[in-house]
Formats: sequence, structure tokens, C-alpha cells
Amino acid sequence: MKEKFKFMKGFNSNTILLLITIVLFVVLYAGGCIAYGAKGFTHFQTFLNILITNAGLICVACGMTCVMLTGGIDISVGALIAMDCMMMAVGMSKGIGAVPMVLIVLAVGVVFGFVQGFLVGYLEIQPFIVSMAGMFFCRGMTAVICTDQVSITEKINATFYKWANTKINIPFGGYVNNKGKYMVPYVRPGVLVALIVLVLIFIMLRYTKFGRSLYAVGGSAQSAAMMGLNVKRIKMGAYMLSSILCSIGGVCYCLNTMAGSVTQALGLEMDAISSAVIGGTLLTGGVGNVIGSFFGVLINGTISSIVKTNGKLASSWPNILTAALLFIFIVIQSIFAALRARKKS
Repeated sequence: MKEKFKFMKGFNSNTILLLITIVLFVVLYAGGCIAYGAKGFTHFQTFLNILITNAGLICVACGMTCVMLTGGIDISVGALIAMDCMMMAVGMSKGIGAVPMVLIVLAVGVVFGFVQGFLVGYLEIQPFIVSMAGMFFCRGMTAVICTDQVSITEKINATFYKWANTKINIPFGGYVNNKGKYMVPYVRPGVLVALIVLVLIFIMLRYTKFGRSLYAVGGSAQSAAMMGLNVKRIKMGAYMLSSILCSIGGVCYCLNTMAGSVTQALGLEMDAISSAVIGGTLLTGGVGNVIGSFFGVLINGTISSIVKTNGKLASSWPNILTAALLFIFIVIQSIFAALRARKKS
């Protein structure tokens, strides 16, 4: 009986939300396979294409999850990615190497995250206001760097071009196309970077003091301070981590688009927030994990892939369906929060 009780005790609201997210992804993807199997949706490469397209978003969603665990928000991530891409595109077009530009972008992420984290953590300014100012700053700086779209071609930078076009073959899941040719499934380097980020942040949140501190601060900042935690420093660390992961995601994003543009990554911050919420991260903080956010990204990617495969649906449908899912998950989270409050009372 005790063992059974322990099992039920571990089956908490966080686990239930994660399971709902995973089941929803499986149902959506299975539905796509059934409806559009004849159009190649069942091919393993279709799933890998979702990962390739959303590699940058996976990194950003991991950072957003860390910030939301503290009860904060960061709406500057889309603009920061646009600035990162423009910096890399213009820098490489002027003869700066790929590696130095990547390091510069990561350094910018550290500085940007430090400033935002200091304003939120130590000066206690509302996260929404701080990150909104960061969003305007990055969008403005993107236009200051260049107002035109700048493409990264092989002539501009052969190294970055090679990175973007490298195929990492998968030894299983291939298929024979209509011409009788065997197609080997593959991923791009950005996917490997995103998955490494996912694993590292998962380990950090689960097994390190800083990761546990993020949950503690989000659960109750006052209680965390009474436990001896430096709440201000933890909040600043969360925003620094978010911006660093956003810059890594910016590199992955640029590898996918191979261009810099003022209008790039518009609305990506909302994609990251919706992925985290659909993945079970509470807007009030203290509950969530990056595995759920990863499946949230996959759900958004699957919806977009289904709409593209259909070919007849309007491009606005992914946003409509994501909004509906977001509403449903917020309602579910509110129910769980009410149940927890009732148990405590």
C-alpha cells in the first residue's frame, strides 16, 4: 500500500500537464499521418523537418521556460534573434569570419541578458516593461545595422554556408521515393545544437542548485528569501540564461534562414511563450520543465506542417489553432491551481 501511495504522490499536476502535452502531440501527428499519408507525412523526414525548422525556437523556449519558472516573462527574444541574424549577415558580408561573428553574437547575448536581469532582479522593475524596452531596442538596432535584407551566400562566407548545408544522415527511417531512389533521412547541425541545449537545461533544472532555486523563487520569492536564497541574483541569472540561449537560438535560426532582415522572427516570442505554456509551464511560476516546452514546440511545428501539407488552408490557421490550445491549457492550469489551493486550505 505504501508503494502505491508513493506512486500516486509522484503523479502530481506537473506530471499530468506534461502527459497531456505528449498525448496531444501524438494525437496531432498521428492525425496528420492518417490524413496526409499519401503526401508523405508518414515519412520520418517530415518529423525531422519540424526539428530543422524549429531548432532556434527550441533553444529560445528552453530559455523562456527558465524565466517563466521565476514568475517572469521575456518578450524581447524575437527581436534579439532578428538583431543577432542581422549582425551575423552584415558582419560576414564585410569579411568577418563565421566563428568570430558567432562569438560576438553570444557576447551580445550575455551583455543584453545581464542588463535585463539587473533591471528585473536588482531594481525590481516589472519584467514585461523591461523586456518590452529590450524588444524595441533590438528591433531599432536591427534597422540601424541595416534596413535591407542581407543574404549569406557561399561567396560571402563559405564556412557558414557549409555549416548551414551540412546533412547529418540518420541510419534509419529512410524511404524509396516515386523515382525509385532511396532517400536517407537527415538533420542539420542546428538540430544537434538545439537538442544539446535541451538536455543540458533539463539536467540543470533537475539536478543543480540554481535549477532548483528557479522553482523556489517562482513558487514563492518570499519563502525562497527566508530559505537563504539570493532571489535578486537568481532572477538576474534566469534572464542572462534566457538571452544566452536566445543568441544560440539566433545562430540556429540564421543557419536555417541564411539571411538577416528587420522583419525577421516577428512573433517568435509568442511562439516561445505558447510552447512553454502548452508544455505545462505556469505563467505564475514554480511549475514547468523544458521537456514539456520541447513538445510544445513540436505541437506548434506539427500544426504548421499539417497546414502546409494540406495546401488549401490559410496561413493564419496555425495561429488560430495555437491560440485555441493556449486557451485550453491556461484553463487546465487554472483548475489545477484551484485544486492545489483547496488542498492547502
